[in-house]
Amino acid sequence: MMYSVVVGLVVSCFLFLYVRFPYFIPDFIFVLKTFNVGIQVSRFGRRTPCYTILERFADAVRSHPEKRFIVFEGECYSYRDADRISNRVANALREHARVRSGQIVALFHGNAPQYVWTWLALAKLGCTVALLNTNIRSRSLLHCCDCCCATALITDADLAPAVAEVLPSLRERGVSVFLLSDGCETDGVVNLSAAVSGASEEAPPLSLRRDISIRSPALYIYTSGTTGLPKAAVINHHRLWMMSFLQRISGVSSRDVIYICLPLYHSAGILAGLTGAIERGITVVLRRKFSASRFWDDCREHEVTVIQYIGEVMRYLCNTPKRDNDRDHRVRLALGNGIRADTWEEFLRRFGNVNICECYGATEGNIGFVNNTGKIGSVGRVSAIHKVP
Repeated sequence: MMYSVVVGLVVSCFLFLYVRFPYFIPDFIFVLKTFNVGIQVSRFGRRTPCYTILERFADAVRSHPEKRFIVFEGECYSYRDADRISNRVANALREHARVRSGQIVALFHGNAPQYVWTWLALAKLGCTVALLNTNIRSRSLLHCCDCCCATALITDADLAPAVAEVLPSLRERGVSVFLLSDGCETDGVVNLSAAVSGASEEAPPLSLRRDISIRSPALYIYTSGTTGLPKAAVINHHRLWMMSFLQRISGVSSRDVIYICLPLYHSAGILAGLTGAIERGITVVLRRKFSASRFWDDCREHEVTVIQYIGEVMRYLCNTPKRDNDRDHRVRLALGNGIRADTWEEFLRRFGNVNICECYGATEGNIGFVNNTGKIGSVGRVSAIHKVP
């Protein structure tokens, strides 16, 4: 009799929770995941030296060196390849460009593997990297270098002409400009491609990063500048970790393949995308820029399982001509922000059962939300856990 009463009470409790808080269990699991992330980041900060995303990359190189890391325009680079190339870039910058630990270096570069190698190289040298929007020119370009106090700027062949336009002003500010592209010569810009090719593949000394703490700045990421000149948001290693863990919280596993077509100078591309992929140890299919017509073909070709979106990207995909193979893909998860409810519904009807993890946050903000249940809506909902007094 007593046993039946207890069972009845337990069942009644579960029914009450389900009716009153239908998302209680996924909310509870989500809270446990975020709590675990907080504990891990706290532990990372207490380690000496501080355990950064660069150390996580080094662990990935040791655990699966031959695993695909970057796939780009027919080329494939393993984790070991990325480590060796970034070591060459780091040593070339250290020996020929006199880049030093603690220096702030601006990276003005389009999406490409070289972007990844350069960022990794600068992290290995203990530098803070300012990620410049590739659309800025003239006054905005100078302003972005000024406000982060950059003493060096690294660019690519496509953007070298834009840099050349303001080169005298950069020199007046004491900013050295370097190029890492083969076959490109611009007056006043030092091309280090030959130096990189002949540089050592030995890792730079760990002592270069001995002063880095969890609160040290890792990146400067700029706002769009829609209400004036771009503003630099300081991303320290603690915040970098928290944003990188979005993939883990969303259920991304080490077997996934992520498609990044968003610009790497944007927090979605570099943090939710690239560094999140490094934290998970997964493969990144990188594209120069978003293309609605090529999107699903790329996903099919490379067996992509995780995609990213921002703003109107999902609407652009829904507006492409319908095809018989719209549901012929392996994509199971989409991470991003800015999808409208009607676009969300249309995307699911057309492209199949893709779990959409809608997030809300700002690079320069101090709070964020995650729609962890997949409930259709632009931002999501206040969870049952939040409602508990």
